[in-house]
Amino acid sequence: MEKIVINGGIPLRGEVQVSGAKNSALPLLFATLLADGVSEISNVPDLRDINTANKLLRELGAEVATESHCCRINTEKIQNIEAPYDLVKTMRASVLVLGPLLARFGQARVSLPGGCAIGARPINLHLKGLEALGATIQLDHGYVEATADKLRGARILFDIPTVGGTENLLMAASLAEGETVLENAAREPEIVQLADALNSMGAIIEGAGTAIIHIKGVSSLKPLKCQVIPDRIEAGTFMIAAAITGGNILVRGAERKDQEALISKLTETGVKIQPEADGLRVIGPKKLSSVDIRTSVFPGFPTDMQAQFMALMTKAEGTSRISETVFENRFMHVCELQRMGADIQIDGHSAIIRGIKKMLGAPVMATDLRASASLILAGLAAENTTEVSRIYHLDRGYEKIEIKLAALGARIWREQE
Repeated sequence: MEKIVINGGIPLRGEVQVSGAKNSALPLLFATLLADGVSEISNVPDLRDINTANKLLRELGAEVATESHCCRINTEKIQNIEAPYDLVKTMRASVLVLGPLLARFGQARVSLPGGCAIGARPINLHLKGLEALGATIQLDHGYVEATADKLRGARILFDIPTVGGTENLLMAASLAEGETVLENAAREPEIVQLADALNSMGAIIEGAGTAIIHIKGVSSLKPLKCQVIPDRIEAGTFMIAAAITGGNILVRGAERKDQEALISKLTETGVKIQPEADGLRVIGPKKLSSVDIRTSVFPGFPTDMQAQFMALMTKAEGTSRISETVFENRFMHVCELQRMGADIQIDGHSAIIRGIKKMLGAPVMATDLRASASLILAGLAAENTTEVSRIYHLDRGYEKIEIKLAALGARIWREQE
């Protein structure tokens, strides 16, 4: 087991390049299953979840070659339509093979998903949508078994916006007969990139990025060639790293249009954010003001930035309230921040944070992916030494974050426990 060690108290300065977005790369990798041939995806981050996705593609019979953040996937020899528990249990996004396999081969057997323990996150909206397209769905010993002679277009209204459900239905409907309309669809930038990628393969999709998406099914798709967009959550994490340390960082690859909610709240705290040609410059203030946030689906404040923003609020003057509306179990980092001296109280689905003058380094344990980032951010601002264990969570979604932070002046390194 490895841990990350931080000697905090250094204002971070310099430039950092944001990696490709994990949450965009994963559906793009699985979208290659829709076509017969060799696809190429560039700017793919080197992450544990990406490795898991590639293992799953190989398990299905695809040939996968990776080099210099580029993945080449040959899907000409797909023979297996089962995504086994041993792979799916570690990564929820594995369920995104369900739509492509069903659409192209007429059947799929996919284990119920795992991932971070931040809430139930059921896939019932995925299954309800596929049934509307004509699939027969059965649950058997922890597996989803789906079959369909031919998927047919339908009007599908999501009870709530679902990123994974929208992605699965986008891919499945691309090869369905007739037109599909997704209402109350997710609007995240990753949805837009997937729709653009599918269109480049020959799909006919309009409205991605809005609540209503129209898909006209086609008989076949060609292989994919595209570049993964920058990771807006990684970018946001580095923006908060500048803010919490009182630093000055140019976050290359950060795009204002994808960060409006975060930028608005950071500006309220006193952080200066200046657009530059290829990114955003973030300048932390001498004193941070407390602000309240409420997580929501895009374009609201992202739940994936809630833990990092909480770490920032531990240093702010006054009292802030953070309300979590997306996942019911996403305050597991609170206990670890309290170990570092944070004054945080849980009130139902909200956390009340009273800012303190200084955090103190301590041994802490990561409980999920974004909690890992919040503890590292807290360690960057704390006095003395912080040790973050169970960083395998971190490696699921941040590419060499300790190396990037060290290049900005942080005293941070990885070592064996």
